[in-house]
Amino acid sequence: MDSLLLLGEILMINLVLSGDNAMVIAMASKNLPEKHRRQAVWWGAAGAVGLRCILTFAAVLLLKIPYIEAGGAILLLWISFKLLLEEEGELKIEGSSSVWKSVRTILLADFIMSLDNVLAIAGLAKGDLALIVIGIAISIPIVVWGSGIIVGWLHRFPVLVFIGAYILAYTAGNMLLQDAKFGAVISFMLPTFHSMLPMVLGILVVVTGMLKRRMVSAG
Repeated sequence: MDSLLLLGEILMINLVLSGDNAMVIAMASKNLPEKHRRQAVWWGAAGAVGLRCILTFAAVLLLKIPYIEAGGAILLLWISFKLLLEEEGELKIEGSSSVWKSVRTILLADFIMSLDNVLAIAGLAKGDLALIVIGIAISIPIVVWGSGIIVGWLHRFPVLVFIGAYILAYTAGNMLLQDAKFGAVISFMLPTFHSMLPMVLGILVVVTGMLKRRMVSAG
């Protein structure tokens, strides 16, 4: 049951963090004929699965080093705030004229933009390589197949973004506590309340995002 819950969380954070990736996939292959477009998208997806697995395995190993996990947690917490607070930027990806050029563009963009996904999955899976592979293998084809649909979902159902941001912040809190050195410092400074840190960070991110969006809509 715990494994199914973790797999669900991995799928959720991939969904909310892959909006940009989905747009890149759509834009990189837009100039190709329909048949070649499908080839480029699925070859790009297959390469992205392998790339994400390698990067996540590396992250799992690196996060075992003292203070590295705490640093990753702080970066992941920043990403969760950024997800809710930052205005959307324009993606400038030119469509490619051949299958392999499109695949190369998709892989390069995925490599550049996958840091948030990799950190989140590595933090959530806690070294369970089977969960990592299954989560990535399922989520990337979903993103590819629904590259246009996902972006619409995230705009139409903002609650998905808030849920994803909460999971990211909660994961960051757990990573802070799990760090061999930094976790001990937190436990010493907050002996009674340290176990509540992940939930408090998740709520803080969601409330901050709600306030920001309310201010924007009121202005």
